[in-house]
Amino acid sequence: MQSRILIARPPCTHLFQNHTHQRPLSLFPRFKISLFPSNLLITSAPKARRNCIKTACISPARELFEKDSEISDESDSGTVSVSEQVLEVEGDGAGSGDRQTIWHQMKEIVKFTGPATGLWICGPLMSLIDTAVIGQGSSIELAALGPATVMCDSLSYVFMFLSIATSNMVATSLAKKDKNEVQHHISNLLFVGLTCGCLMLLFTKFFGSWALTAFTGPKSAHVIPAANTYVQIRGLAWPAVLIGWVTQSASLGMKDSWGPLKALAVASAVNAVGDIVLCSFLGYGIAGAAWATAASQVIAGYMMIESLNKKGYDAFAISVPSLEELRTVFGLAAPVFVTMISKVAFFSLITYLATSMGTYSMAAHQMHKVMIPFFLALAVTPPTLSLEGTLLAGRDLKFISLSMSGCLCVGALLLLLISSRGYGLSGCWFGLVGFQWARFFLSLQRLLSSNGVLHSDDLSQVKLEKLRAA
Repeated sequence: MQSRILIARPPCTHLFQNHTHQRPLSLFPRFKISLFPSNLLITSAPKARRNCIKTACISPARELFEKDSEISDESDSGTVSVSEQVLEVEGDGAGSGDRQTIWHQMKEIVKFTGPATGLWICGPLMSLIDTAVIGQGSSIELAALGPATVMCDSLSYVFMFLSIATSNMVATSLAKKDKNEVQHHISNLLFVGLTCGCLMLLFTKFFGSWALTAFTGPKSAHVIPAANTYVQIRGLAWPAVLIGWVTQSASLGMKDSWGPLKALAVASAVNAVGDIVLCSFLGYGIAGAAWATAASQVIAGYMMIESLNKKGYDAFAISVPSLEELRTVFGLAAPVFVTMISKVAFFSLITYLATSMGTYSMAAHQMHKVMIPFFLALAVTPPTLSLEGTLLAGRDLKFISLSMSGCLCVGALLLLLISSRGYGLSGCWFGLVGFQWARFFLSLQRLLSSNGVLHSDDLSQVKLEKLRAA
C-alpha cells in the first residue's frame, strides 16, 4: 500500500501571510497552530484509479516528497497558516468492498422484484383462465370476451396513476420517518380510489351497453348481450379493485411485495376454482366466469387491506384530500396517466378493428392465433418496460408523455390505413409490433443521447466527505 500526503490550497491565497497585512477573502477557514496542522481529509482509493476531490476553490494538489517543502516559520508571530491538507491512501481494499456492495444491492433487488413480478402475472393469469374455460363452451361467448375484457381489465389500467402516486408518496414519507404522514397519504388515496371505483361502477351500470355497442360495431352486434352480462357483473367489483390497487402500492412503497403476492395468489386460485365449477360443471358460461373473477378481486382487496393493517396502519380510515393535495397527486400521476391512456387507446383500437371483422376473427384474435406478430411484439416488451422505467426513475416525464402520445397517433393512423386496405387480422397484429418496437427504440435513443438520464451526471465521480478536526 502506498501513502502520499497532499496539500491543496486555493490559488487566490498564499500559504504564508504576514499578520500585519489585510488578508484576502477565502472560502476556507484558517487555523493558527504551533507546529502541526489538524485539518485532515482521509480518502481511500483502489490501485487502478484515484478518487478525485472537487470543491469550490481548490487548486490541483501538489505532491510532497520532501520533509519541509511547504512549511516555514513566521519570525514575528511564530504561527503557521495552513489552508488544507489531504492524506490520500491507495490500496486495493475498496474494490472488493464495492463489489460486495453491488452484490448486496443485487440480492435486495431480486428479493423485492421476484415477488413483485408475480403481482403482474396474476391479472393476465385470471384472464387466461377465463379464456380457456369459456373457449371450451361457446365461440360467441369467447368472442364476447374481447370487448368485455377491454371494458373491465384494459380500462382499469387508466387508473395506474393511483398506484404510482401511492408508492411514490408513501416511500417519500417513509424516508422522512414520518408515520403519520404515511397514514395521511394512504387515507387520502383510499378516498380517491373509492371515488373512482364508484364512478366506474355507475358508468358500467348506465353506459356499459352503449359503450359496448359503440365499440364492437354493427357486424358484431350479436355478441353484445354476452359481453354486457360479463361487464355488468365485473363492474360490481370496481371499488374493491381500485382500493386494492392503493393498498397494494402502499405495501410496495414499504418494500413489502410478499403481502400483495399472497393476496393475489389466493385470488387467482379462487378464480380458477370458480371458473371450473361455475362454467364447466354448473353451466353458467360467461356469467359464471364474471362472478368468479369479481369474487376473487374482492377477496384480493380485502386481504391487501388486512396486510396493511398488520403493519400498524389503518386501511379503513378514509379522509377527503384538500385541493392542494389532489393537485400534488395528479401532478405526480399525470405523465403516467398519459402513458397508460395511450396504451389503452391503442390496444382498444386493435380490438375494435378485430371485432369489426366478425365472430370468427374475434375468436381467433382472443386466442392469439396470429402467432408470429404476437411473439415479435412480446419479445420487445420486457426491455421496453425496463427502458421506460429507467426514464421514469430519472424523472424524464415530459419525454415519456410526448413519445407515448406520438406512438399512439402514428400507430392509430397506421392501423386505420391497414384496416382500410383490407389486410385483416394479421395487419392489426403487425401494427402492434410496430407500436411496441417504436416505444423501444425511442426510449433507447433517449437514454443513450447526450442529454439523457444516463449522461445527466458524471457517475464516475466519487463522493468524498471532509472530516474536519477542531
